[in-house]
Amino acid sequence: MHQFFTSPSNINNGKITIENADINHLKNVLRMKQGERIKISDGVGGIYICSIDCMQDGMVSAKIEEEYHTDTELPSKIYLFQGLPKGEKMEWIIQKAVELGVHEIIPVATKRAVVKLDDKKAAKKIIRWNAIAKGAAQQSGRGIIPEVHEVLTFGQALEYAKNLDVKCIPYELAEGMSETKAFIEGLEAGKKIGIFIGPEGGFEETEIQAAKEVGIVPITLGKRILRTETAAVTVLSIFMYQLESL
Repeated sequence: MHQFFTSPSNINNGKITIENADINHLKNVLRMKQGERIKISDGVGGIYICSIDCMQDGMVSAKIEEEYHTDTELPSKIYLFQGLPKGEKMEWIIQKAVELGVHEIIPVATKRAVVKLDDKKAAKKIIRWNAIAKGAAQQSGRGIIPEVHEVLTFGQALEYAKNLDVKCIPYELAEGMSETKAFIEGLEAGKKIGIFIGPEGGFEETEIQAAKEVGIVPITLGKRILRTETAAVTVLSIFMYQLESL
């Protein structure tokens, strides 16, 4: 069943209104017809099984047949602080991170990041990245659309992460798989979890030190050096498995 998102303000008197780009996707891409059933999320965890009852230019409405609260969200909120990678890797990372249950993605301009974005380019990227997050949320049956935050400097990212409960930073020079295992097994439901992933060139030692000073724990992902996109998916997969099993 195809899934769409809407805002709670579009839910009234047993009906839901679909707007904007989703209308074109529903009518012209999926070629759906009146009477067909769809799933709609209000973006805050509410799920509605509906049947399309009206299709007009610029507006589609659906009648609510069933409603429930999503069970597809992880019991903890994961914040991915992703060092800006080259090319289109960020789009792939966002897509996979959303599928794996991330709550928010924060792009970070680190010292070794090759990509340099001015304000104008960054604003366009954020719009594009959030559209990818929405598409991935629809495809994977998420109850919310994870936000892609504006690009932060490394210092700003450390400040942003201060209010999170637990934070880690995979680092190629980190040692002690037993310590990493203990960190993972210590994850608890209801916590806010931060993950810092470096760009292609990794983190500078000064960045690692600054992270450690604010309580971010270096962890190891094994004896091999992983690409930035591999590292992000690896950590999220491990954390998803651990949190789902709680």
